[in-house]
This record gives sequence, C-alpha cells and structure tokens, in this order.
Amino acid sequence: MSKDDREELDFEELMRESARAAAEFDAEETDYEVSSQPDLADRHALRRVKGFSTELQDISDAEYRQLQLERVVLVGVWTEGSAEMAENSLAELKALAETAGSEVLDGLIQRRDKPDPATYIGSGKVVELRQVVASTGADTVICDGELSPSQLRQLEEKLKVKVVDRTALILDIFAQHAKSKEGKAQVELAQIAYLLPRLRGWGDSLSRQVGGRAAGGAGIGGRGPGETKIETDRRRIRDKMAKLRREIAEMKVSRDTKRQERRRYNIPSVAIAGYTNAGKSSLLNKLTNAGVLVENALFATLDPTVRKSQTSDGRIYTLSDTVGFVRHLPHQLIDAFKSTLEEVSGADLIVHVVDGSHTDPFEQIRAVREVITDIGGGEIPEIIAINKVDIADPEVVMSILRKEKNSYAFSVRTGFGIEGLIHAIESSLPRPKVEISTTIPYERGDLVHAIHEHGEILSEEYLPEGTAIHARVDGGLAEQIAQIVR
Repeated sequence: MSKDDREELDFEELMRESARAAAEFDAEETDYEVSSQPDLADRHALRRVKGFSTELQDISDAEYRQLQLERVVLVGVWTEGSAEMAENSLAELKALAETAGSEVLDGLIQRRDKPDPATYIGSGKVVELRQVVASTGADTVICDGELSPSQLRQLEEKLKVKVVDRTALILDIFAQHAKSKEGKAQVELAQIAYLLPRLRGWGDSLSRQVGGRAAGGAGIGGRGPGETKIETDRRRIRDKMAKLRREIAEMKVSRDTKRQERRRYNIPSVAIAGYTNAGKSSLLNKLTNAGVLVENALFATLDPTVRKSQTSDGRIYTLSDTVGFVRHLPHQLIDAFKSTLEEVSGADLIVHVVDGSHTDPFEQIRAVREVITDIGGGEIPEIIAINKVDIADPEVVMSILRKEKNSYAFSVRTGFGIEGLIHAIESSLPRPKVEISTTIPYERGDLVHAIHEHGEILSEEYLPEGTAIHARVDGGLAEQIAQIVR
C-alpha cells in the first residue's frame, strides 16, 4: 500500500472515529422489560464484553481514540442551585452513561463558585479522584459539563485514564441511535464540530511543517508555503463539514416540501416535544398507532416521525414525534439538527410531555422551554401533558397542574386522562377563519370532502338541490365554493 493510500485511510478512520458506536453493550440484562419491537431487538442485539480496558497503557500518548466507555467514574461541579439539583444532574449523567453502555462505579460532586479553568475540579479533588479511579479499576472519567481542550488534556495527564465530558457522551449516544441517512449525517456533523478544536497528538508529528517537495508525498492540496500535519487535518475536517452541510441541506428539501404542502392545504401541525424519556413516542403510538420505537432509555428517538390524525369532527391534522431535550443540550447538536427541530418551531401547537414521576419535573420543563425558545418556538401555543401519573407523587402532579396553565395529567400505560388530553389538543388547534353557509350541488362532492378534511363542520343537511353546509373554512376554499354557488 502506498504512503498516499495509508494517509487517506488514516484520515477516513479519523472521520469515522467519533461517530462509531462504543463497542458492545453490557452483558447484564436491563431493568426494563424488553419489547417485541424489531428496532428495539436490533438495538439490544449487541452486548458489551467486560474486561476490555483502554487500548493504550499511557493514555497521554493517544492521538485520536475511539470513545470507549466501560467502567466509569462520574464527576460533577456544583456551582449554583440546591444540593438536590446537583445530585439530580449527576443522576441524569449516570443514566446517560448507562444508556451509552457503560457501568457506573462511583460519583463525586465538588462545590465551587465556578469550574477550575485548568482541571475543571480543584487540585485536591483531582488527587481524590485519582485514588477513586485506582481503587475501582475504572478506565474512564465522565465530567458533568463541557470541558475545554486544555482541561481535557490536563485531566488525562493527571489521571492517566480516558476523560469524557457530557457533550461527548451525548454525541456518542446519538451516534448509536441514529438510523436514517439524515440523522447519521446530522450526528456526524455535530461530532466533527466538537472534535475540531480538540485535535491533538504526540511528539513532532503534528507540529512539523511541510511544503513544496518537502511535503513528503502529501500530494495536491498538501503542498504550498508550509502546513503542519494538524493544520492539514483541520482543513480536511472543515472540508468534510462543508460536504455534510450540503448533504443535510439537500435532504432538508424533501422535509420542507412536505411541510409546505401541509401548509398549502392549511393542515394544522402538532409537535410532541419534551424531556428525553418523558414518553413522547409512547404518546404518539397511543394517539396514532404509529409503531415508533419505545425504550426506557435516554434519546431512544432521534429521527422525527410525522403521522396523520383527525379530530372527532373529521378535521385532519398531523402529529410529529421529535428528539428529546436535556439540560445543557450541546449547541453542536442544536445546529446540526436544525432541520429536524423545525418540526417543533414550525408547529401550530406544542404538546409538551412532562415526566410526572421525575424528582424535579419543573427543572425539566425549564430546560425544554429554553431549547424551544432557542429554536424560535417560544410563542407557539403549548399544552403541558403530565405523563406517568400512575407512578408519580400526587402532590407533585397537583403542583404542576396548579402552576402551569393549560396542563393535563394522563398515563399512556393505563390510558388515564388520554381522552381529556385529546380533547384539549383538538380545542387548541387553529380554527379556519371564514364562516360559510351555503348549498353545494351533489355533483361537487369534492368540495364537501375538502370541507370535511380541512374545515370545521357546524351543521350539515341533505336537500333535494344539494348539501346544505354551515362551516368554517380557510380563505382559498371559501373562494372556490363562492365561484361554484354564485
């Protein structure tokens, strides 16, 4: 194999590295009941093999490594809020780590005014953490925050094990769960955007300049006034990011076309949004029999699903399941998933699903609303749908109902409150603006059908000369009807 071929293979490996799933899942059984859904069975088909640690003994020698989670210790810095909020955040990090396929051994929280700029945690806590890592046999440390490249490097040098931050962990879960071509491209773009400022290596291999004939066979694009190896890698990564953005933009055209078609026919759209694992996919399945993958895990749904439904009086509307939100959702993901998140920002109504059994549902509500506002959906009408009330604390549910206007309690599992929630959704849909009262000849049954699908029937009667209808319709349909019955 030529040197050029080897360098090209090295680069392709670099591109695939952070998007690759983190080995196999744990051999232990999960706590939740395994569903008969085919997608879920496929997801559980791979199991992590215990006993394999990081690839290199001296972790500081690593240049580009596969994200490898097996036996982990969690670290959090408590800078604001109550101790309970800090513990909830670390508990959520534990759930994220387990979703990624790792075994959590221990967790530490440090109280500080702000994270240490050098090592995220204080020097004394670093010594304590090193002792915990040694005693537990952990091969990875996960920090509950986004680390700067220098913090990541300093911690790895002091701890001698792999260090991962919250952002990298969430990106890894997304890489495991993405199925569609668009979803995979979006995840890869987010991971490369995260990887770009964190490229590093050993020795002079990344700092040696090359140029002209001294490029050593770098080929076209690798010669010139002089470029270090890491600069070449960064340039190639930027080229890859540009290519991914073009691919995502092309795939976005199909989604936009469908959305514009629905708007042309004035079909109302309802977006089901909420915190990850709150029960959004379960609700969509309950309302439309969509057959979407349901799993008791964080970020089980990445690819949005849109299904048609209709009100009790026959009006058509769409329901869309969306990716779950989480505290401190990486900005790379928001940028990469912008076309997907437009299902939320372009909706006529947001059904905000809340996990009523969670220890701090109000913090989840705040985090979801923050993301919705960031993507431009802050002014869209919202219904708070409190799920899992069959296992929730009644006082917590009542507290949400009292504090949040337009809120409804229900349980997908038992069916409690579903009818009330459906009625609330139908009542909150935008209503056609033009009221008509006319008789349509029987030979124009297509117009009667259009009124049933896209309008709101107030009364309907069959007369010898045609169908007498009193209804509300949009302006375009009202104009068509006016031309026929003149």
